[in-house]
Amino acid sequence: MNEDVLIQISSQLKDKRKSQGITLQELANRAEVSKALISQIENNRTIPSLLVLINLIRSLGLDLNIFFDEIAKNSANGQLVIRRKEEYQTFYKEDSNAFIYKRILTKSISGLTLDLVLLDVLPNAQRESMITTEAFEFKYIIKGEIEYTVGDETHLLKEGDSLFFDGRVPHKPRNTQNEPAQMLVVHFFAEKA
Repeated sequence: MNEDVLIQISSQLKDKRKSQGITLQELANRAEVSKALISQIENNRTIPSLLVLINLIRSLGLDLNIFFDEIAKNSANGQLVIRRKEEYQTFYKEDSNAFIYKRILTKSISGLTLDLVLLDVLPNAQRESMITTEAFEFKYIIKGEIEYTVGDETHLLKEGDSLFFDGRVPHKPRNTQNEPAQMLVVHFFAEKA
């Protein structure tokens, strides 16, 4: 699979849905899937099956060929990739402005997709509920302090600390300080057989 194709699919689905003014629930009803599944797909927390993906694209009234042609045009080729900080793509998940994501790079290598993101967490920000991701996750604290709950355990991570875990275990971060925190987030998605 080409570089960042999975992330582009998720982003394009979300952009097309929002540009048409369709809510998550409306798309879920049209595609006969759960609202939670669409949210997970759009927020890069899971990879849709081919049948679900096709159903979502058709439920948005999109032409399959055009949808995938747009993705192919945006895919980078070659082994050397340089990203300038001006090129990082800013995005938000779960409609939270307190967690500001900047995608650095997504790359597929031998059946594994890596998604590298800078995450800025505003002062005293926290997730409302635990989340899961269909990936292994690595977090490296660049600045500030983050309290990270994974399953039943909570860990205080300070600048220079790191954490690696299975994202299928419910988890959530919390900035415990009155200053912004920043971390490098790496998702390791294994392609489903």
